[in-house]
Amino acid sequence: MPDHATIDMIAPMDVDDVPRRVVALSATSVGKDWENARHRHHKAQLIYSVRGILNCEIEDGVWIVPPQCAIWIPGDLPHSARGSGETECHCLFVEPDAASDLPKTCCTISVSPLLRELILKAARFPALYVPGGREDRLIAALLDELAQAPVEDLHLPMPRDARLRRLAELLLGAPSEKSSKTDWATRIGMSERSMSRVLQSEIGMGFGQWRRQLHVILALQLLTRGESVQTVAFELGYENASGFVTMFRKAVGKPPARYLAERGADREPASVPGIVLPGPD
Repeated sequence: MPDHATIDMIAPMDVDDVPRRVVALSATSVGKDWENARHRHHKAQLIYSVRGILNCEIEDGVWIVPPQCAIWIPGDLPHSARGSGETECHCLFVEPDAASDLPKTCCTISVSPLLRELILKAARFPALYVPGGREDRLIAALLDELAQAPVEDLHLPMPRDARLRRLAELLLGAPSEKSSKTDWATRIGMSERSMSRVLQSEIGMGFGQWRRQLHVILALQLLTRGESVQTVAFELGYENASGFVTMFRKAVGKPPARYLAERGADREPASVPGIVLPGPD
């Protein structure tokens, strides 16, 4: 299958012109890295990852989509997407008023077995399925399941302040460094108090929570690449594996091995895209 197929699937040119509340597109697998440049469409978008981890970037953050998860991107929101190696995903494009309880903001959601089957089924529907027909009724069930899907906290919010974006770059470059909050603030030309205040104001997180979220995302990338828990703990600056596992469980609700096993991400190493910080408008 040609490498451009995934890009075409994620950002079709005419998706907003299809007069249906949901447009579903078939899964595609590619063997090379791909990137879908920053774009927008009126319909909201759901990208469901069957295989591989995807990075989606919007103005105020980076979103990680592991296997068996999906990202919801509201309509008219500029975004880009990237994947590495073998990736397989399905896309739904949804009219903003298609259902009342759909997410209002960008989020990563866990895909239940029922929602998964409905997505796979919808991907085989003709673009112009009959309104009120069987396909339309299944779309209604899909929207109900989507509205009830649990949200996963796999988002690294990005502040607008240039100094704090510099801090993000420094933390990405040295995730194991154990400098104090005061030291990090000094490096970017801020006082500790000012850094904490601006972080809380712009992303609603303190320094420690923000750094922990970064560690969770980096950990998912390293673990999916085939690294051991011990190695990942060392890479992120933890003194032992148990400390890292405790952090990971508190952040996502499950230890790393269980989290990956439930998503089929522990079967074979995968190439995982690194984080690229989205630039401010």
